[in-house]
Amino acid sequence: MKHTIAVIVENKSGVLTRIAGLFSRRSFNIESLSVGATDNPDYARMTITVEGDRDVLEQVIKQLSKLINVIRVSALEPAESVERELALIKVSADRESRSEIMQIVKIFRAKIIDVSARSMIIEVTGDEEKVDAFVQLLRQFGIKELARTGKVSMTRGARTIKA
Repeated sequence: MKHTIAVIVENKSGVLTRIAGLFSRRSFNIESLSVGATDNPDYARMTITVEGDRDVLEQVIKQLSKLINVIRVSALEPAESVERELALIKVSADRESRSEIMQIVKIFRAKIIDVSARSMIIEVTGDEEKVDAFVQLLRQFGIKELARTGKVSMTRGARTIKA
């Protein structure tokens, strides 16, 4: 089972290294990791996705909470959260396939952000399943390059995760 964890940390150099080291030492695999500054430049927010049972989730939270630069750790429940990923996909696009690709882009509410004679770069956002489905449909045209952000998540309603 995949679990999403929001971690508020001090926005200092070396914090990401310490967190990655913790995962490595404990043999926990990071499925995805997204990091960025918060509304307060002194803090950064990490969204970490890990796979495992409830015991693994509890261990990860306990271990993260012990780190010096970690301010707050919260497990995000899927039913109480909004989760999104961003992907940029460079796909082969000749004159014959371009219109079919554009139809798929429209159906998925994606965006074409660059076009050249032999390829297109497409941006898609959504939950992991939507991005996976979109990528799978584009495979038939030949994916030249793919970059995904990993999951970014936020709790619904009044509950907030701040420093």
